[in-house]
Amino acid sequence: MTSLRAALLVLIPFSAIPAGAQTPPVAVARATIERVSPDAASLVVRTRDGKDQAIKLSDKTTVTLVLAAALADVKPGAFIGVAALPGDDGTLKAMEVHVFPEAMRGTGEGHRSFDLAPGSTMTNGAVAARVDGVAGANLTVAYNGGQQVIAVDPKTPIVSFAPGAPADLKAGAAVVARGLRENDGTIDAVRILVGKDGLVPPL
Repeated sequence: MTSLRAALLVLIPFSAIPAGAQTPPVAVARATIERVSPDAASLVVRTRDGKDQAIKLSDKTTVTLVLAAALADVKPGAFIGVAALPGDDGTLKAMEVHVFPEAMRGTGEGHRSFDLAPGSTMTNGAVAARVDGVAGANLTVAYNGGQQVIAVDPKTPIVSFAPGAPADLKAGAAVVARGLRENDGTIDAVRILVGKDGLVPPL
């Protein structure tokens, strides 16, 4: 498996990466592992909408653990990513926050569309300011070329990352897998996020 930096490129939507005319379709499966093949070369997962999906693994598949974190970890200067949706007043409302390890500072920096929900965005940048209130916190996330102010509710999931391994892919674990969809519907996984100790990755 490759480095954590390669693994966390999962947080940059494939749609943001220039594609050639013959690029195969890209797919994402947010799911729970039902079973692992005896040779550990594939998974059968149950997606969040109740469908079975086959996932193929290879020596190029990166695995990253997703760990529970807290709003206290979202400090000024920290490099974070935030998936968000616009509220009724146009203010961005966080769907989840992930805190990057310091070695990952700069990963996917910027503001772009995301695939967590229709209309969602992903903002990766440094916390330039944090204003706490009764209803949570307002984060100013700054990146090269701009900034976004995002409201974080006290119930917003907050996570961090650590290097993972194929052995972390066990029945019952929640995953987010991304890769190319083959003609038979199988996803050839490039990157997999897997929740640690039963955590469901909120991304």
